Amino acid sequence: MLAPGAPGTARAGLRDLRAMGHQQRGTDLRARLAAARLYLCFDSAPATHTVPDLIRAASAGGVDIVQLRDKRLSDDELAAVANAVRVLCEQLGLLFIVNDRLSVAAEVGADGLHVGQEDMPPEQARELLGPDALLGLSTHLPAEIDAVEPGLVDYIGVGPVHSTPTKPGRPAVGLDLVRYAAANARVPFFAIGGMDRRSVPEAVAAGAGRVCVLRAIAEAEDPEQAAREIAELLPPAPQGGVP
Repeated sequence: MLAPGAPGTARAGLRDLRAMGHQQRGTDLRARLAAARLYLCFDSAPATHTVPDLIRAASAGGVDIVQLRDKRLSDDELAAVANAVRVLCEQLGLLFIVNDRLSVAAEVGADGLHVGQEDMPPEQARELLGPDALLGLSTHLPAEIDAVEPGLVDYIGVGPVHSTPTKPGRPAVGLDLVRYAAANARVPFFAIGGMDRRSVPEAVAAGAGRVCVLRAIAEAEDPEQAAREIAELLPPAPQGGVP
């Protein structure tokens, strides 16, 4: 047995402190996720603004979470962009998610990773991410919503509600899947696919309390105003529970 103050005891204490720190980070991230309503997804080359200008404007307009999704860049190129985005998101108080590239998310210290049904399985992603980072999953069918395990997956995207050029070949699921998610999802969900100020009200009426937006903000002439108009259509942040 090691005496108090022995090196082994000190190392064990340090491990405990680190574990507590990771646990607290995970708790904080999930509390912020629970309060989030508006999620912006964009690539490394937005049509009308630089990435920093887009993020600042979106944040000012009410966006809570941003996701960097770019299939064209190499891991090194994406990591360079993602690292700058992470720093800015920390300054602005935004959650930052990387799409698909777990190695990039881990390298830059992103708040989480989002995967699709054809990407890395959530079980494998969680094992590699660790317990504190956020993990999101795209869903397109009732069975995929039912299969989500709370504690493994933190949130889901439900859609595409409407056809969108950002997901060519993926048929729209319509509002019925939003209604299904509202009644059955066991984790927070974001309606996604063709979300703009015209379509958000019907998604909200179908039970969505959160939406993920792409072109309606990222390609807007005034992203701050576009985000604000959409944020004003969403219900207040949920108080407890999953909605």
